[in-house]
Amino acid sequence: MPLTTPLSIRELFDDNLEALRLAWLAGQNGAEQLIVGDAVSAADQVGHLNLIHPGRIQVFGPQEMAYLARISDHSRIAQTRELVAGKPPAFIIAHSLTPPPFIIDVCNEHGIPLISTPQPSAQVIDYLRFYLSKKLATRVTMHGVFMDVLGVGVLITGESGLGKSELGLELISRNHGLVADDAVEFSRIAPNMIEGRCPTLLRNLLEVRGLGLLDIRAIFGETAVRRKMRLKLIVHLVRRKTLEENYERLPVNQQHEEVLALPIRKVIIPVEAGRNIAVLLEAAVRNTILQLRGIDTLTDFMERQQRAMGEE
Repeated sequence: MPLTTPLSIRELFDDNLEALRLAWLAGQNGAEQLIVGDAVSAADQVGHLNLIHPGRIQVFGPQEMAYLARISDHSRIAQTRELVAGKPPAFIIAHSLTPPPFIIDVCNEHGIPLISTPQPSAQVIDYLRFYLSKKLATRVTMHGVFMDVLGVGVLITGESGLGKSELGLELISRNHGLVADDAVEFSRIAPNMIEGRCPTLLRNLLEVRGLGLLDIRAIFGETAVRRKMRLKLIVHLVRRKTLEENYERLPVNQQHEEVLALPIRKVIIPVEAGRNIAVLLEAAVRNTILQLRGIDTLTDFMERQQRAMGEE
């Protein structure tokens, strides 16, 4: 099942302490407050002071401070109450500005972390939006072998015993790269982008029947492994009988499989003695590259066939 990872303000502070030169000003008792979201909504998690979105991390820059100093005490009190009611995860004061005393009092009273940074407010927002898009990304773990084949992220799936890991090993010997074997962690890091990584425990490892665990980096070198790749293609291995019973020999429509609510191109390859699956997979990847460039061989063939029939 897809998951979203809750993130505390303390973790956000610790992760960005050096990059943004953060400092606590008040509200340390609210450090465990959580930010929950996903990569698509990361832009809504942090922004300039805004009463329309009181539940986001509110960033105060010179304009916001000037606005608070300009309005009446009555308006300032009313707007502060509205902000607090929206339960903002934190307030961030940019440009190393000195917050007014009433902000410090409100943060201490309601447990709202108040953090300072010397960075400009716009830069802080851009940086934290990128950070949150990574940390809060929707993710799922899938079984298979994830490879870099000709610069394309390919997930090899299929029934147990069909030789997925052996195929991965052959592809590595053909100068392609291993990202992950057995368990692959996929995150949706942008509206139309899924990134796959290997769990830390399994990094650089490939399990092959009869050989056990192989350290691919130690055996083949640094260029044989990848830290991450964007998922572009799923290659599903099936037995010949399964193919005949469940799949079309020449599917008219491009097949897809949904991963984290995004359609990913899918190719079905039957496995049987004598077939060079590595060559077939490479051909599938090359064909996918053509399709991504707008070249569809099947569609071109069907159009050619229709023209030939019309000439008869």
